[in-house]
Amino acid sequence: MDFYEQLWALLRRDETGRGLARWLPAPDFDALTDTLLSAERAVILTGFPVDCGGVFHGETDGPSGAANLARALMTAGCNAILLCGSAPLPQVQAAADVLAPGTEIVCLPDRVTAAFAQGLLNRIRPTHFFTIEHPGKSADDHFYNMHGCVIDDMVTDAEIFLPLARRMGAVTVAVGDGGNELGLGALRPVVEAHVPHGKRLAAVERADFTMVSGVSNWWGWAAAALLSAAIGQRLLPTPEEERMALEAVVASGGVDGCTGKSTLSVDALPLSFHLEQLRHMEDTLCTAPSRTLRVI
Repeated sequence: MDFYEQLWALLRRDETGRGLARWLPAPDFDALTDTLLSAERAVILTGFPVDCGGVFHGETDGPSGAANLARALMTAGCNAILLCGSAPLPQVQAAADVLAPGTEIVCLPDRVTAAFAQGLLNRIRPTHFFTIEHPGKSADDHFYNMHGCVIDDMVTDAEIFLPLARRMGAVTVAVGDGGNELGLGALRPVVEAHVPHGKRLAAVERADFTMVSGVSNWWGWAAAALLSAAIGQRLLPTPEEERMALEAVVASGGVDGCTGKSTLSVDALPLSFHLEQLRHMEDTLCTAPSRTLRVI
């Protein structure tokens, strides 16, 4: 298998049983690499809240992936800003402190108005807007978790950002693993057909690029791998950095989104499994094709 085939084989591993990635064809990695290389100013929205006995915390999937994406983009010459709601803010901050220290983090107000969203985008003028593991509204205008339960009271509604960013000319890229994430609307028929509770939870808002993997965090690595191959510089985190990041996220209150427990796991998969995935992804770079780079 070539570089892209190996990368997709790793990304579509369905160890969690959600069933979405294995029903999809491989994305256009060349087009995605080109858009990553062209990024000058990026906003990265993340954070999926979990109800921990009436107190809301961010889950362990999302913060590390967003921080890895931010670091890779910044190393490639892009200015990146992380965006999240108040519930997952400690987890996003913890991941960024380890993987992308110094990255600006903007915490959204509990109620995001059109004026606030437009003002923020006017300040940043993003060329790219990314979402990774952030809830997206379904057809009935509610947010759902993987179990098909309404979670409206936990979620900071950031739905307005995608159409506003697109109207400003930004490329929109959405990352998810279950179909209930913001930006995955183009996959709604697949989600409804193959994901448990899919007809209820499928997100409707669409992004220009829709990226799915067995665990959303893995796409942070994949973006780093694609940029590594393109610019000839290692951008993936080390296993030790990834371990430290997950430990920091959990210490800040992060919980596993599937189990609801404060453990060193992501989507019910132990840290050891994710570190194995990371090592495999590093190995794929040995087969990466050389590219003719344009000046960025």
